[in-house]
Amino acid sequence: MTEIPEHLLKRAQAAREKSAAEEPAAEPAADAGAAQTDSRIPAHLLERTKAARSKGAEGEAGGGGVAVAEKAAAAVATAPVGGGVPVGAGPGGHTQRLLTVVKSGSIQEVKATPVDKVHTWPHLLAAEFVASLACLVFLFLFSIWVNAPLLQLSNPNQTPNPSKAPWYFLGLQELLTMFHPMVAGVTIPGVGIIVLIFAPYIDRNPSNKPEDRKFATSLMTVHLMFWAVLVMIGSFFRGPGFNFTLPWRDGLFFEL
Repeated sequence: MTEIPEHLLKRAQAAREKSAAEEPAAEPAADAGAAQTDSRIPAHLLERTKAARSKGAEGEAGGGGVAVAEKAAAAVATAPVGGGVPVGAGPGGHTQRLLTVVKSGSIQEVKATPVDKVHTWPHLLAAEFVASLACLVFLFLFSIWVNAPLLQLSNPNQTPNPSKAPWYFLGLQELLTMFHPMVAGVTIPGVGIIVLIFAPYIDRNPSNKPEDRKFATSLMTVHLMFWAVLVMIGSFFRGPGFNFTLPWRDGLFFEL
């Protein structure tokens, strides 16, 4: 068994002597505090506390004395003074205090939800800049390999045959060969434009993903394919008199 050093034994003995000397001085103060407390506590509550203490002393051997004493102390602490406000109560006689108010948002874990949106800079502008560079390169190479000479002055006495509109109007000229001018020039183009105008109000899906915009994508695809087919027929499959012809048999009646 390890021996305790001598200096630790002396320190423990001095502490015990000091504690024994302070106990008699503390007892009068405790009695005065109890008398002061008793003066503010009604007699029936003091009797109830004494009965609880005696009962707790009797049942201490069974382990229930501590719980009874705690209940008695709680009853004394919350007992009303002279049948009025309890000891330690705040304004209005409330025994509870509000420490602080915590906002609900500060204790909740907020996770950002993904959205189908990106910033204009740099995402959109960078893509537009790359697309403009690609178009510039295409036009530069196209102008090198494809010759676009100026024709002679127009002769009102000699109308070219076939007389074709520019390529961007050939779809409309192709419609004129199939329908009445009112239908081909006003009704069909007007209906197409109106449908395209009302397309955003018909398809109100906020997503910009192609798989989520099937209706709008299909509508625009059908419109472009319809107009592209008309332009190709008017450009390559129409000969003299704007009659239908086969380019691999009769030649190509089209100039850029």
